[in-house]
Amino acid sequence: MSRTNYEAAVDALVQASSICIITHLRPDADAVGSAAALTLALRQRGKQTRTVIGQRRDISANLFSIPTVDEIELVDELPQGYDLYVTVDCGSIDRTGSVARGIEEMAAVGRVLCIDHHASNDGFGAINVVDPVCESTTVVLLDILDRLSIQIDRVIAHCLYAGLVTDTGNFRWGRPAMHDIAARLMLYGLDTKQIALELMDASTADDLQMIGRVLSGLRIEAAGEHRLAVLFVPHEEVSTHADSAIESFVDYVRALKGTDIGVVFKEQAPEVWAVSLRSSAVNCAEVALTFGGGGHIPAAGYTAHGTPEEVIAQLVGVLS
Repeated sequence: MSRTNYEAAVDALVQASSICIITHLRPDADAVGSAAALTLALRQRGKQTRTVIGQRRDISANLFSIPTVDEIELVDELPQGYDLYVTVDCGSIDRTGSVARGIEEMAAVGRVLCIDHHASNDGFGAINVVDPVCESTTVVLLDILDRLSIQIDRVIAHCLYAGLVTDTGNFRWGRPAMHDIAARLMLYGLDTKQIALELMDASTADDLQMIGRVLSGLRIEAAGEHRLAVLFVPHEEVSTHADSAIESFVDYVRALKGTDIGVVFKEQAPEVWAVSLRSSAVNCAEVALTFGGGGHIPAAGYTAHGTPEEVIAQLVGVLS
C-alpha cells in the first residue's frame, strides 16, 4: 500500500462535500495547526467541515493562539454521516483516542484519509499520505493544499508555520528546505516573534516552579553502552499543569552532556506513562515500536505501565 498517494488524497478531498478532521490525543502545535489549516482550506472550496479530538482533557491554552483552534471539539465517539474522515498528525490509529474504533470502521469502507509525517506510520487509512521526509505534518499538508490550488493567506500560513516551527525545535533540526518553506510562509505577513512567544516561550510562575521540582529528580541510568538522562513527571503534576510545560521537559534531556538518550516519563494515570524518547545515537522509532509506540528516528514515544522502577527497567532491558 502506498504511503504517499498525494493524487488520491487530492481526489478524495475534491469529491467529498462533508469532511470530518481528526487529530491526536494531547495535541501539539503541528496537530492543531494541521487541522486548522485544512479546515480553512476546505472552507475555501465550500466544504462542510468539523474537527474533533477523541479525548475530554482540555487542549493546552498556548495552542489557542493558532487561528480556529477554538472550534475543535472534544468527543467520545466519531461523528457520523461525513463523506470523508481525515486524520492529521496521527502516527498510529490508537493516537486518535476514543474515536479509533469509528475510524477503523470508516477506513474499512474507504472513507479515511491519513495525512502524517511519522516514519513509524504504516498507513491505517484507506488513502495515505505519510511522508517522513517532511519536518511536520503541516509541511505535508502544504503540498496537498498547493495541489488543491488553495489560496494561502496570512491565517492559513500562521497555522502551517506553527506546526513547522515547533516540530523543528525552532528550526534546530530539519532539511535546508524547511527554511525555504518558512520564508514562503513569512511572506504572508506573519509576526513570527509573537507566534514563537505564544507557542513556546510563554509560561507561568506555577509552571516554572513545577519544572524546577521535576528537574531536581533527574536520573542518569546506564543501559548497555548507552547512558540515559531520565525525568519522571508524576500524575499530580501532569494533571494540574499546562501541556506545553509538561512537553518542555524533553528539551532539557535531549542533549545532556555525558548521555546519548533523553527520556521523559509522564504519568497520565496511576502507573500509566506516556514516554518520550530523544536521541541522535539511537533509532528512537525502533525502540518505541518494541513497546507498541512509534515516531521518528530521533524522536518517538510509547505508553508504559508500572512503577517508575519497573518502567525504567523495561526500557533499560530493551536498550542493553
